[in-house]
Amino acid sequence: MDLGGFKAGFVAVVGRPNCGKSTLLNKLLQLDIALVSHKANATRKRMNLIVPFSDKNGNNAQIIFVDTPGLHRQEKLLNQFMLKDALRAISDCDLCVFMACIHDSIKHYEEFLSLTDKPHIVILSKIDTATQEEILKKIQDYQKYNEKFLSLIPISSQKSLNLENFLAEVSKHLPDSPPLFDTEILTDENMKQIYKEMIRESVFNNLSDEIPYESDVRIEKFIESAHLDKVFAKVFVEKESQKSMVIGKNAQTIKRIGKQAREKMELLSQKKVFLQLNVFVQKSWSKEKENLKKFGYDFED
Repeated sequence: MDLGGFKAGFVAVVGRPNCGKSTLLNKLLQLDIALVSHKANATRKRMNLIVPFSDKNGNNAQIIFVDTPGLHRQEKLLNQFMLKDALRAISDCDLCVFMACIHDSIKHYEEFLSLTDKPHIVILSKIDTATQEEILKKIQDYQKYNEKFLSLIPISSQKSLNLENFLAEVSKHLPDSPPLFDTEILTDENMKQIYKEMIRESVFNNLSDEIPYESDVRIEKFIESAHLDKVFAKVFVEKESQKSMVIGKNAQTIKRIGKQAREKMELLSQKKVFLQLNVFVQKSWSKEKENLKKFGYDFED
């Protein structure tokens, strides 16, 4: 079958926590779907984000980027799941993108090389925060591993620098294939899951310290219609003191969390959203495998 130069494949985007993976993918999608937070380890599970690409030579591709949890090693059960999920994404993909902040030590890349020999592209992010001299120095640092990577591309998601070059380089290394998903969709996640992540993002952005890391969201009821989505969700924490902080004085904090999440939901869905949030305590939910499975973090292969 003549595919007319069409390519398609899965591309795992990996890197240390807070290197900017989700920010980059939202920029490529031109829509905020991937969870973004200034706090590390906000992304807990991989998510497929589908980016179409066409160049001036008539080459076309469907790039299925896989947003992954940050590569890190910690003893907590939830962190173990996150690392396992990221490694599984690397194993399953056609190509890997290792992303590092321009200011990061090269040792993180060396740790990545110890985990996999998957063909990969290196991108150095946040170059808008570095001088030209710093950028050139960092590129030079990576040259001792130039036989390991397919290419190295400095980018800035915020300033949209080199993003088209990045997409062109990725598509070049994908297999010849017809589109793997409907060309009209941006993710294969259902709306319920996306809404859950938007609530969790709002929790991360409105609370400090350990609470976001010891909290999760479960949507108990979801009613979808043409002009209105109704979402009934529970925010779970591990301690009574955390519950009080999530609710806040006169319920101001939970109202703020709900308002920000609902506004993002409405922007994405282009319709009204009714969101009801309640806060519950489930002690040690993140420290026991059976509890983690109830929240969708399955350790089985």
